[in-house]
Amino acid sequence: MSTATLTAGPLSARSASRGVTIEPRVSQRESASGPAAAHTRLHLTRRGRVVLTALVSVPLVAAALFFSLNGGGALAAGGSQAHFTYATVQNGDSLWNIAERIAPSSDPREVIADIVSLNQLSSTVVSPGQRIAIPLEYAR
Repeated sequence: MSTATLTAGPLSARSASRGVTIEPRVSQRESASGPAAAHTRLHLTRRGRVVLTALVSVPLVAAALFFSLNGGGALAAGGSQAHFTYATVQNGDSLWNIAERIAPSSDPREVIADIVSLNQLSSTVVSPGQRIAIPLEYAR
C-alpha cells in the first residue's frame, strides 16, 4: 500500500506522476453564482442568545421597577394618612417664629429641621402667603 501526501501548494512532480489530482472544494452557493456572491448569515450561539437577552431585559426590568416605585415617591406616600397639617406664612414670619409658636417647649432648631425636611425646602427662607406643611407632632 502506498501513501500519498497532499500539500496546499501546486502539485509536485511526484504526485502528478501518480495521477493524484487535487480539486478545491466549492460549495453549491459559490459554484452557482461565483465566490463574490457568497453571503454569510449571522448564527447566534446559545451563549450569544443569553447575552443578547440579558442586554435587552436588564434595562427594561430596571425601568419597570423605577416607574412602579414612582421614583421612590410611592414608598414615602405609602397610601397612609397624612402626618402633617398646613400653615400659611404671614407677613414678617420666619421659620424660627413659626417654630416657637407651634412648639414652645421644643428646640426651635429641631422643629425648623423637621419643617425644612418635610417641605423639601432648599433654605430656611419663607415668603408671606407660602403654605408649608407642619408635622402633626407640633401642630395644636
